[in-house]
Amino acid sequence: MSEEFSTEAVVIGAGIVGLAVARALAQAGHDVVILEKNPHIGMETSARNSEVIHAGIYYLQGSLKASLCVAGREQLYDFCQSHGVGHSRLGKLIVATHAGQEDQLAKLADHAAGNGVDDLKTLSGREAVMLEPELSASAALFSPSTGIIDSHAYMTALLGDAEAAGANLARNAMVKTIARDGGGYRLSIDNDGNSSRLRTRLLVNSAGLWAPSIARRMEGLEPRFVPPTFLAKGNYASLTVKSPFRHLIYPVPEPGGLGVHLTFDMGGTARFGPNVEWLSTDDPAAIDYAVAPDLPARFVPLIATYWPKITADMLAPGYCGVRPKAGGPKDPNADFRIDGPDTHGLPGLVNLFGIESPGLTASLAIADKVEGMLRDA
Repeated sequence: MSEEFSTEAVVIGAGIVGLAVARALAQAGHDVVILEKNPHIGMETSARNSEVIHAGIYYLQGSLKASLCVAGREQLYDFCQSHGVGHSRLGKLIVATHAGQEDQLAKLADHAAGNGVDDLKTLSGREAVMLEPELSASAALFSPSTGIIDSHAYMTALLGDAEAAGANLARNAMVKTIARDGGGYRLSIDNDGNSSRLRTRLLVNSAGLWAPSIARRMEGLEPRFVPPTFLAKGNYASLTVKSPFRHLIYPVPEPGGLGVHLTFDMGGTARFGPNVEWLSTDDPAAIDYAVAPDLPARFVPLIATYWPKITADMLAPGYCGVRPKAGGPKDPNADFRIDGPDTHGLPGLVNLFGIESPGLTASLAIADKVEGMLRDA
């Protein structure tokens, strides 16, 4: 017979957002259990991204992505400062490579201001090249609020705060079914071949790539409240020579992503990416995380628009990540979905769908929103 346990709140998924939510719930006084199907925290989307702290420039005005990114950005910088998490406000340049793109920059600046990003500076091509001599630009926007973060140290700090407030992490814990149990939920869990049941009043589905799959296992959740799964792969190439750049460099945005851009990790290693490669599968278990050996050759003409000196032998295939999107190729700007009881009618339940970029930047603001929804309910 399987063992049965009880807790007040369960968070499914120990990626960045799941850990932030668990921290917020535990610090609000809830008894929290975090269930992670992998042997370590943050092994999927959270371990495979650009590690960029975004300013909030691109997202649709009035969207959750826009509001939570702008709010979460300063929370994240404050958290890094107070917890000793490695980060740097490097700033970034968004580059128009020819005069035909300058109108896009002007529209982007207006759009960013509407999102509450009020520190962008418009640069002439000459001013941009003075900042970055190897850059090719007819104009640029400079964002001083954009930075980088050690995402693994951030996750460790989030978990530390959550555990200090009484939360417990269960690794290798696969949720099999979720049944209604009076005013709460009863989860059946497989943990390295051992079965158990966990009863809870509050339940947060922060399973990332697997969130729709988890939602489909919930007794009583109508199918119309479970979105289809859309997966978009983003590949990165590593720069094998010393970077001549000091700032992050972005082209003007493209549908579904921000273009093949230059970022750095906290060790100073430069990388380019991600591109946008929509996958034909909707099964996260079928994802191939291999990076094609011809990626450098494919990236060179894209990078050369703003860095003419780039050659294929200066790049090596790096790593890739997969974005769990709430919309497909025909809806590349789909917003986050944070579905609480007011949406689906089930008490004490919040489903998080389509939490991709800027999920890292917005993570603390997302956590506050989820905690508030459950507190109000």
